[in-house]
Amino acid sequence: MLQLVTYIYTKYNNTEWYTNSMKRNLLYGFVVFLVICIAGLSFAYIRNRDSANKQNASQNNQQTRTNAQEPMTQSNVPGAYVDYSEDIIANTDGTKLLFFHASWCPQCRQLDADIKKNAIPDGVTIIKVDYDSNQDLRKKYGVTLQTTIVRIDENGEFISKYVAYNEPTLNSVITNMLMQ
Repeated sequence: MLQLVTYIYTKYNNTEWYTNSMKRNLLYGFVVFLVICIAGLSFAYIRNRDSANKQNASQNNQQTRTNAQEPMTQSNVPGAYVDYSEDIIANTDGTKLLFFHASWCPQCRQLDADIKKNAIPDGVTIIKVDYDSNQDLRKKYGVTLQTTIVRIDENGEFISKYVAYNEPTLNSVITNMLMQ
């Protein structure tokens, strides 16, 4: 009887068996964790992309600008890229585009760099609005995603909007906001 207990004790208290089993379980757990993280990130990316597409589609269907509102004419005033302030809208002439930018957003940083790198059309002012600290403006213009561009008139009233999430370039902004 003592020999049987000794045999069982040594068989199941083998440190090497326990260590290999633990290593295997940790490896399985890590692999499951990685798969869950990748699936979550993929879901978040697809959801953001789909949301941007839906906003652009609804924006195209709900254009509030008419031909009589604001003509699409070039001005001799050079294009500008400025930071938002309370009086910037009233003190700016020409076409005004609000760019809702978040410093943590990679697409926003890409669009910001592209705007700085390329020439803004004459008569157009792009006003960079901090997405996180200007909730009142976001609510006023119905902005739910960063990289949203909102075109406003001389009084600051909404004309149209475009979400540049999927194509964060100045060219896409010009095409979708100024060439319609």
